Amino acid sequence: MDSVRSPEWPVPPQGGLAANSAPGRYAPTGSVTGRAVAPAVPAAPAGQLPDAPPPYRPGEGGAPGGRTHPGSAPIPVKIVVAGGFGVGKTTTVGAISEIAPLTTEAVMTTAGIGIDEPGVGSDKTTTTVAMDFGCVTIDQSLKLYLFGTPGQSRFGFMWDDLARGALGALVVVDSARLDDCYPAIDYFERARLPFVVGVNAFNGRLAHDLDSIRWALAVNEQVPLVQFDARDRLSVRDALLVVLDRALDRATREARA
Repeated sequence: MDSVRSPEWPVPPQGGLAANSAPGRYAPTGSVTGRAVAPAVPAAPAGQLPDAPPPYRPGEGGAPGGRTHPGSAPIPVKIVVAGGFGVGKTTTVGAISEIAPLTTEAVMTTAGIGIDEPGVGSDKTTTTVAMDFGCVTIDQSLKLYLFGTPGQSRFGFMWDDLARGALGALVVVDSARLDDCYPAIDYFERARLPFVVGVNAFNGRLAHDLDSIRWALAVNEQVPLVQFDARDRLSVRDALLVVLDRALDRATREARA
């Protein structure tokens, strides 16, 4: 993957949908109020074939299997787990990893007050200062290697290295702090890397419904948007399978081109 500009993390006021900058990134033709409307898919430039996958529909496709001969080693697949500060990236990797996950957690100090804000009511006391790493075997043919990115702006320079060679990404979102998620989504759109938006259900609920979150993040229907629980292994597995499905779909289409 070619190097792309590291994410720029703004410091917007808290406030959910009304306070985020979605209207600046995507201007709907109708009123802002009411049911969310997915943005239209832009047309491909003249003489260039469209590269977008078909719109994602839950339940389509499935986990791959049987792609290697019996007894052969599984194919390694690199997946990036990204997102803003305190959205649950480290928890996501730790919940699914079949090995003791490698984490680079450091205790948050008073020097981070006003800089590292995990959100109202959060009991977070540590933060990732480099990366998270874990792995999980999908079946006899595939093994996922998970690389979690740091969420603070001062570590944005590491994203290119962590994303290099990845086949896809899971962008973890906190529905109560959508502003923190724009830089991660913008990054993977520029990198042209297949990604899935995973909305972490803190305390088992979302601050907004998925349609409203899709509109607020300005992602169209080609980008899967799923709800999951970063603490639950099976829920994380299902989200990662969607990432793998889209990555394999992209690789298949490129091989046919």
